[in-house]
Amino acid sequence: MKKNKFLLSLALLGCVPVWAEDLPKDTVRVIDVEEVVVIATPKESRKLRQQPSASTILSQRDMQNSQVTSLKGLSALVPNLFIPDYGSKLTSAIYIRGTGSRINNPSVGLYVDNVPFMDKSAFDFNYADIERIDVLRGPQATLYGRSAMGGLIRVFTKSPFSYQGTDLRVSAGTYNQYNTSVTHYHRVSDKFAFSAGGFYEYAGGFFENKALDKNIDHIHSTGGRIRSIFLPTANLKLDLNVNYEYNDQGGYPYGLYDKSTGKTADPAYNLESTYHRNLVNTSLNTEYNARNFTLTSVTGFQYLKDRLMMDQDFSVADKYSIMQKQKQQTFSEELTLKSKNNKRWEWLFGGFAFYQALDTEAPVTFMADGMAMLQGYMDAAMASSPVKVKLLDQTMPVYGFYDTPTLGAALFHESTFNDLLWKGLSLTVGLRADYEKMDITHDTHTTMRAQAYMMGNPMGGVVSNTYSVDGKEDDDYWILLPKFALKYSFDPKNNLYATVSRGYRSGGYNIQMFSDIIQAQMMRTGGNTTDISKVISYKPEYAWNYELGSHLTLLDGTLWADLAAFYMDTKDQQIAQFSGSEMGRMMVNAGKSRSYGAEAAIRANVTDELMLTANYGYTHASFADFNDGKADYKDNFVPFIPRHTLNIGAQYTVKCDKNSLFDEVRFVANYSGAGKIYWTEKNDVAQNFYGTVNWKICTSIGRAEIDLWSRNFLNKRYNTFYFESSGNGYAQLARPMQFGVDMRCRF
Repeated sequence: MKKNKFLLSLALLGCVPVWAEDLPKDTVRVIDVEEVVVIATPKESRKLRQQPSASTILSQRDMQNSQVTSLKGLSALVPNLFIPDYGSKLTSAIYIRGTGSRINNPSVGLYVDNVPFMDKSAFDFNYADIERIDVLRGPQATLYGRSAMGGLIRVFTKSPFSYQGTDLRVSAGTYNQYNTSVTHYHRVSDKFAFSAGGFYEYAGGFFENKALDKNIDHIHSTGGRIRSIFLPTANLKLDLNVNYEYNDQGGYPYGLYDKSTGKTADPAYNLESTYHRNLVNTSLNTEYNARNFTLTSVTGFQYLKDRLMMDQDFSVADKYSIMQKQKQQTFSEELTLKSKNNKRWEWLFGGFAFYQALDTEAPVTFMADGMAMLQGYMDAAMASSPVKVKLLDQTMPVYGFYDTPTLGAALFHESTFNDLLWKGLSLTVGLRADYEKMDITHDTHTTMRAQAYMMGNPMGGVVSNTYSVDGKEDDDYWILLPKFALKYSFDPKNNLYATVSRGYRSGGYNIQMFSDIIQAQMMRTGGNTTDISKVISYKPEYAWNYELGSHLTLLDGTLWADLAAFYMDTKDQQIAQFSGSEMGRMMVNAGKSRSYGAEAAIRANVTDELMLTANYGYTHASFADFNDGKADYKDNFVPFIPRHTLNIGAQYTVKCDKNSLFDEVRFVANYSGAGKIYWTEKNDVAQNFYGTVNWKICTSIGRAEIDLWSRNFLNKRYNTFYFESSGNGYAQLARPMQFGVDMRCRF
């Protein structure tokens, strides 16, 4: 009895939800998630750990143990995966093995229920109905193509054929954080099942804008999902998924960073910044199973409409602000024909096409202090002239309208020859032919009123000058992407492999550069002779990836070990920098960079009650050739790439007797860290290695669970993001220590 009272006391200290139905209740031994949760994919014929690729599989239990509630929660949980927190859902930059992208095209692909998400503005969505996540590291271009140069994240939602009943969840945490979700799963018959659910999330914010005396990062988010699966015949499946999400969010908690002391000040700027987003995703997965093959069609449509309002100088001065609106519509279609029955020759043929319409409106407004800055530039330019020019407007909007449609198509094939020379040896060869075309129709213009003076006397009347840049540019890219892999399987659960693959990311246009062109016209240094295409364009990025690895399942399935070593040679790596005006970011190409490292993931059952996990990644990513005209960065480290990522976790489960209040009590703790991270190409600002402690105590009573949790338990202070603008450095601090409670009931 004393033991039970002690456990009850600990249970009141903290936890996060872990659903008991995710794994068998009789043991917490290591289990092959792909055997417990069977999910059909239109491309792979074998389980991930039987393939010649570095991968991580996260079940719903794994995500809840590690408190993963969004894509950004995967950072450092997976070896060599880093997703910095930018303070809003506007963008989710993902870095794997030395490659990543802060803006424009992502370098790591995201698929949700086999449908590709093309834009990073859609990556950060609610995870209330997620069943499983797969993370594949290294280029996946043979099968997945666009934006899969660094790797791939696959997200799967729960199937109403696998889950039944209603799932109700309510959570509350410090800093006024609340969320709730309810989903009903119903199997009408052996041929039809559906699920329907919704969620609501509110957060009061973790950071305060000292200039406005109000929280800076509040959020209201709501949405829902409807999924229906119809099996009209024994060999035909139709899977329709519709999801909607609305976000009203504050941002951005950026404070001045002092390089001499390494301290980040509290955010303090005078214009409130917000981000609003409407996101709709629909998909239809059609699967036909014949005797010797499977034919799959995946049709997707995504609609995104958002609005960003930002104080772009992040200070109490009235320099400049931006209001950016995006309207995106993306159609995608993929057909795959895949062999069945695991023959000696496994093959897959496929075709993929997409069309993305993207309209962007991004006016930058010069405020009073910004106009004074322009006046200073003009005075300096005319210092030796007896003529002086005075700007008359207090504000000046620079309007920008950009239509950037993108069209892409690909044909791909992959073959695996099993038992090639002897049993267990297999060879995989693949090839993808990829084509992409991008256009931009642009219109940037502004009007500036001025009065000229000679010896203090007006010269003529007020002059109104209009500056504009408009036109149309286009470019296209095509490439062949091969893959070769050799694997030896000691048995179905233990293998050793070597892989060579090529990755690719298309080029594009920097719409932020138009403000610089307009300013050049004002200063009469560029005029209309500027080569627009050359100024706004950046080139594609290419990489060869070489990898050795092994997937091991030892000691009667109680020990998993996934090991890999890699070398990546990248040409024309795309690097985000601030434009010359420092009013926006642009993509430039580094000549060459090299990345090498290793990864290890271990999960072990020490006893029937105790499970231990460890994930470690090492990446050394540096420039072999990069000179942007301002400096030579050769041998410097690539920014935003942690040298080390580490996650160590432990789970201890106590099965209670019939006289106890709880059926089960689970204690979970983990330590997660990353670093050293350089924030700039100069390597003059960095975040040293940091780590946070998170823990939870989870209790179950029948179909109900009450869990307490803590994040960043030791209140570790570190920066999650850094950038430079107008000669100043700004950083975003990590969220402070937080406590909360989750309650869940299934009926």
